[in-house]
Amino acid sequence: MDGGKPTRKTTIYDLATLAGTSASAVSAVLNGTWKKRRISSQLAEKITRLAQEQGYAVNMQASLLRREKSRIIGMIVPKYDNRYFGSIVETFEAMARQRDLFPIITCTRRDPDLEMEAARTMLSYQVEWLISTGATNPDRITDLCGPAGVRSLNLDLPGSHAPSVISDNFAGARELTRRVLVNCRQRLGQALPLLFIGGRGNDHNTSERIRGFRAAHEEVGIEVDENHILACGYAPEKAEGALGALAQREGVLPQGMFVNSTISLEGVMRWIRRSGHYEGRAPVMGCFDWDPFAALLADDIEMVRQDVPQMLAAVFDIIENGAPQNARIEIPPVFVSRG
Repeated sequence: MDGGKPTRKTTIYDLATLAGTSASAVSAVLNGTWKKRRISSQLAEKITRLAQEQGYAVNMQASLLRREKSRIIGMIVPKYDNRYFGSIVETFEAMARQRDLFPIITCTRRDPDLEMEAARTMLSYQVEWLISTGATNPDRITDLCGPAGVRSLNLDLPGSHAPSVISDNFAGARELTRRVLVNCRQRLGQALPLLFIGGRGNDHNTSERIRGFRAAHEEVGIEVDENHILACGYAPEKAEGALGALAQREGVLPQGMFVNSTISLEGVMRWIRRSGHYEGRAPVMGCFDWDPFAALLADDIEMVRQDVPQMLAAVFDIIENGAPQNARIEIPPVFVSRG
């Protein structure tokens, strides 16, 4: 028994003795500035390993106060369990590390309060940049960053107080609608008006996709039924509920659909399976999103993939070279061939 005597914490001086180097070299490795000191990667790895073995935790706040730049870059995302946002996170991490930046990422579930809480926490760690991905109110986050001297940027959904990088939602939706209409004509002998389902009508991406949806119908002289634009939200259960309610009101649903995301597509497919509404005559569909497994659900589904690598290349170009506050860069989506 030691009488409850507390264990002494390991210090950088202890680590320096174990590594056979100076305390300043240990400090440089732990705060990420070792490359500027021309410390070898072998020594840096040794110090890092010893720190882990000794349970040494870097005091981030104290460390940051001693450094001119943190080299930390933050990102908030609305979802992890979606191929599009998962790809954004993975690509962002890789591109940040290539630039000797340390990425911090958190999921906020499209909750405005969680978005602000996450932003405040990242500011406390003195991030140099904060990327708001799919934020419900990106300008609110930018306005929080400004007084703290942190630069911000919007990805996926645009804002007006910071540069934004988004997909070309209008052009992508127009082309996707055109393709689904052609598929309807080939399968049914005529192009009939489609049903639009998913997304939030008050967000930029959905409103632009609806505009492209309308434009494609207008080009071929087909009138859109306003009751068939169901901007019911992104959650699968909302798509499922909206289709059920529409079928109850109208009886027979359109033979073609524009689905606004793979998240909504989950609810659409669930309702089709459970209801038996399209038994023996599966609808022709297009989805403004991409997932290789979703593409196997039906023979007549067109999918468009948002070009994540190009979107993030534009993000890091802004970080490295700057852009006007109200800049909006639109990246064309990529159409995925069937089969």
